Amino acid sequence: MAKKLSIGQKLGFGIFDLGGNMLFTLMGFWCLFYLTDVVGLAANLAGAALMIGKGWDAITDPLMGYFSDRTITRLGRRRPYLLAGALPMMLALWLFFTAPNISGEIMLMLWATLCLMLVNTASTIINVPYSSLTPELTDDYHERTSLNGYRFGCAVFGTITGAAAILPLVGVFSSGGVKQGWSMLGLVLGAVIMAVTLITFLAAKEKRHTRADLPREGFFSTYKAVFTNKPYVILFVSYALHMTAINFLQAILVYYTKYLYPAEFVKQLKNFPLIGNPAASEAALRETLTNLTMVMLLVTAMLFIPVSVVVSKKIGKKKAYQICFAILGTACILISTLGHRLPPVSFLLFFVYAGIGVGFSYVAPFAMVPDAVEYDAVRTGERKEGAYYGMWTFISKVGAALSIFITGFILKAGGFEANISQGPKTLLAIRLIIGPIPAIIFLAAFLLMQRYSLDEKTYKKLMGQTQG
Repeated sequence: MAKKLSIGQKLGFGIFDLGGNMLFTLMGFWCLFYLTDVVGLAANLAGAALMIGKGWDAITDPLMGYFSDRTITRLGRRRPYLLAGALPMMLALWLFFTAPNISGEIMLMLWATLCLMLVNTASTIINVPYSSLTPELTDDYHERTSLNGYRFGCAVFGTITGAAAILPLVGVFSSGGVKQGWSMLGLVLGAVIMAVTLITFLAAKEKRHTRADLPREGFFSTYKAVFTNKPYVILFVSYALHMTAINFLQAILVYYTKYLYPAEFVKQLKNFPLIGNPAASEAALRETLTNLTMVMLLVTAMLFIPVSVVVSKKIGKKKAYQICFAILGTACILISTLGHRLPPVSFLLFFVYAGIGVGFSYVAPFAMVPDAVEYDAVRTGERKEGAYYGMWTFISKVGAALSIFITGFILKAGGFEANISQGPKTLLAIRLIIGPIPAIIFLAAFLLMQRYSLDEKTYKKLMGQTQG
């Protein structure tokens, strides 16, 4: 039966992703930079540590999905994990952003890898059950789109914080040095993530389940069945491509503004209204440019999330998702070929354009997943939301890990060294990572989504509903 949700229920559910996307964006935009320019790890070793840390999710994410599907408590199937994982998430993030006094790159890499495994394990404990809540709350086709609209409205606030507020917060806490600033940043953002996780734990109300509702398949049979669901597989691979491409952009953007964008254009920021400072150093102006770029990108995305919900209802979720790929792919090419040739105002407009694509990337895929999950439930008679969302969360992390590993490898091959002027090979490497590489991946995702067939008419027929 289709269930309508109140605004309070939608906000209580959605606020989790203020913290979830804060974490996602913090790690996507800043993690590689933190390891190379603050901790002092070589780019290729930093990328390898990130990939190994994410590779650990190949074990934890599917297991978390499997066990949450089979959990029966008075608190529900998913909510107990939000309660259990909130504090470990804060502590793990604080530990990772507390740079150690370790000499030797191999030991530093080992430290980074272990810390990242802890962060990713804590993230798994709260994120997989949280994502699995969507089909627990409502099975209405459009209500799920609305629910995820609220979720990703909150997510963009977290995204903006996780991108643009980082350097100012580090500066506030850096009286004892830049490493202390990053350590306090980890503690503060970890505390925010813990708080919003607990709010969602209190606000979300799950369906009541009995042991008769639990899946009966074993671990491997469960995941084998997941990959026989054709609509899900198409969406899953498209999302994997999406996450891989977007993480190339996130990981390299701070390098682009710090090392590639020309000094003569950077100096024009001294005269910008409200933010201009004639006495500012070039390094400070580059930090300002980094923050401006992220804010323009993400504020635009926030404004276009509700637009994407309306468009999705008009033309369908699949086409709305394809709009995201088309805009982001062309934006990558524009930034790579023209961004460094244009003054700040024109340069920032490219990120406004890219922000439209980002805005269209939030709601559609997460509104499509529960439809694909329902397709399997009707077909098999068993509900395996946790298994589906375990794989979904895993593939987003794989996309991030793969793109950051490749980014580190390409930067190292291009001769990158932190905190110095970069040579032509390094600058070319940065342009490749921000332009042609993600653009090709976005194109592949666009073409693959053409094969997705679970539209509103098909879904309502599946659910035994009639067109209204």
